[in-house]
Amino acid sequence: MSDPYDPARDGAKMSFAKDMSYGDYLGMDAILGASKPLSNAHDEMLFIIQHQTSELWMRLILHEMNAARALVSQGQADQAFKMLARIARIFEQLNNAWDVLRTMTPSDYTTFREALGASSGFQSHQYRLIEFMLGNRNPSMMKVHEHRPEHQKMLLDELAQPSLYHVALRALEQGLDVRFDDGVYRMDAPHTSSDAVTEAWTRVYRDPQQYWSLYELAEKLVDLEDYFRRWRFNHVTTVERVIGFKRGTGGTSGVKYLRRMLDVELFPELWNLRGAL
Repeated sequence: MSDPYDPARDGAKMSFAKDMSYGDYLGMDAILGASKPLSNAHDEMLFIIQHQTSELWMRLILHEMNAARALVSQGQADQAFKMLARIARIFEQLNNAWDVLRTMTPSDYTTFREALGASSGFQSHQYRLIEFMLGNRNPSMMKVHEHRPEHQKMLLDELAQPSLYHVALRALEQGLDVRFDDGVYRMDAPHTSSDAVTEAWTRVYRDPQQYWSLYELAEKLVDLEDYFRRWRFNHVTTVERVIGFKRGTGGTSGVKYLRRMLDVELFPELWNLRGAL
């Protein structure tokens, strides 16, 4: 009978009394220690980890989006394509997570819902930052963050700079030698469709070989919004499956509010042009 495998014989380091370990590098004590249910309900752990991991993925989205926006604004859109593609795949990952949460039944949820108090995903400052960065800017949404001045400052700072779509439109202007009305670049309101922008993007799609970089940029944005829309849709159906049409814990109308969000288009011109081709 052979001896049990000993990884030390192959050179694996086995002692970390003086060196950084895997858990040290990742801060695992803090991460795992943050999952603390407030009730004895079995499914509360699922609910907490689902939302904690979503916030971690959103942190990465913000990291990637900031870098992509900077590259596009510097005329280096090609280098941003990988980041934009990564953001879309992160939303796919977030989409898949709803499948896990949907294993929780309405009866399961009622066993710990009271423990949530008035807390709600509606209050996620990172989600609000993502929306603001993508161009869906509604300053009235900031009031819910007044109790955390550092979060409100992040949102105010974001409103003071161009959105990701703004810098894409600047690249479009430069690539086609056109100029859009200043209203297209409004910083304090959601982006609304512009005929001039639709016409410009249509030119790109009618001759992708000539405007290949802009064409690729447009498709990366469409891909990103496609996955974002799926994430929103799965959010709605998950909430409806678990709580029906009850009000959300944060006081919103729940499913009715989430359904309204399905109608929001981040890059409307990129969708509208398809009917003109």
